[in-house]
Amino acid sequence: MRLPPIPPEDLSAEQRALYDDMTGVIHQHLRGFTSDRPDGALVGPFAAMLHFPAWGGPAWAFTKSLIDHTTLPKDPHEVAILVTGAAAGARYELYAHERVAASTDLDAAKIATISAGERPADLTAKEGVAYDVAAALNRGGVLPDATYRAAVDAFGRDGAAELIYLVGAYTLVSVLLNAFDVDVPGE
Repeated sequence: MRLPPIPPEDLSAEQRALYDDMTGVIHQHLRGFTSDRPDGALVGPFAAMLHFPAWGGPAWAFTKSLIDHTTLPKDPHEVAILVTGAAAGARYELYAHERVAASTDLDAAKIATISAGERPADLTAKEGVAYDVAAALNRGGVLPDATYRAAVDAFGRDGAAELIYLVGAYTLVSVLLNAFDVDVPGE
């Protein structure tokens, strides 16, 4: 790791305000994976955000808005995140969201296949749309019109936009994780 986690007692006032906001949301909504050390220092993308609160604060606000205003069903939501993490090879993102996905209706085989960068053959219609949107966006270029229309048909206009913003947010998270060489806790 290029940025060590910061123990809470070593945080500046600006970092502490961000830390307090993050920990409240993380402990309420992002369960099932290690997000902090025993001393309270945050790990994963949260540590990177804390090191640079001028950019990390807005990045966190964006991430938090997707938590606070989500309308997507859990399975497609996690499919999109796993596709994005797999495309980027973001180890911590895959570690965390494999665990979150396991608490949904996604079975272990689907999770493993998506994490390996492949499309499972047995995705539901909505899972398939989420996969296709995330995969297309992660390849770069314009989202194909048929794929966009499928997302609007599956999730509505606002839900399709949420899916697109979700992929963008987790692309940012993946970049942070890879740039700062964030590994899986305990490994």
